Amino acid sequence: MRMTDFIVRDAITPNLSVTTKEGVIREMVGKLKAAGFFKDQNEEIVQAVLKRERLGSTGIGKGVAIPHAKHTSVDRMVGAIAIAPKGIDFESVDGEPVHVLVMLISPEGRPRDHLLALQNVASSLKDERLVDSLKKATTTEEIWKLLSEERG
Repeated sequence: MRMTDFIVRDAITPNLSVTTKEGVIREMVGKLKAAGFFKDQNEEIVQAVLKRERLGSTGIGKGVAIPHAKHTSVDRMVGAIAIAPKGIDFESVDGEPVHVLVMLISPEGRPRDHLLALQNVASSLKDERLVDSLKKATTTEEIWKLLSEERG
């Protein structure tokens, strides 16, 4: 499984302007909604992701966060990616600001796929060269190219 299997190209944000965890989550869910993946459930999805964050931050360290949730509104896994050049306090495990965020929204009844995608994203983003390249990317096309070249 590669990130390009579930990241929605129209849900890539190369230069986040929001500065809070909730703001980022809202913006990323909004991008997926604008791309046609949610109808009127986007507030429910925002709340599902925030609920997951209350269990423990998905900021996994080294400037990376993987906010995620399961929801009945999707029939396949969808994802968004955002770059925060200035960094966001995401209450990460290492206390450092987050610059690269990958959001996953998975169908309720597919926990194995959800876990495989989380594992794939976490594994891919352990590559410091990829993370550094993503942080420097300024366009959707650059980010998509980096994700397409990633081995998965």
